[in-house]
Amino acid sequence: MTQHTNIAIATKWFEAFNEHDLEKLLSLYHDEAQHYSPKLKIRQPETNGMVSGKPALRAWWQDAFDRLPTLNYITTTLTANDDRVFMEYVRKVGGEPDMPVAEVLEIKDGMIVASRVYHG
Repeated sequence: MTQHTNIAIATKWFEAFNEHDLEKLLSLYHDEAQHYSPKLKIRQPETNGMVSGKPALRAWWQDAFDRLPTLNYITTTLTANDDRVFMEYVRKVGGEPDMPVAEVLEIKDGMIVASRVYHG
């Protein structure tokens, strides 16, 4: 893949997330994709912060969309190479302080195969 293609995938990721369009979001992921998040580690400690596969991703994000109807991400930086995108964004939820977030998407054959979230 090219840097341009990977930036386009990240842009679609933000669009799907901000629309709370779960099917659109999941369509960007490989069936066996892995996702790590500190929030996942807190909310579902048994996962140790990591889920694998679309069913687990679906459950995680559906829960987030249900709990946080105003959840929105404001993109600040997208930096890509041939197999990864480094994303910086601000997590916005009504009634909560804004949270700066960094996330890396690992991309293979046009699909996200892994994602890892970083925040305090």
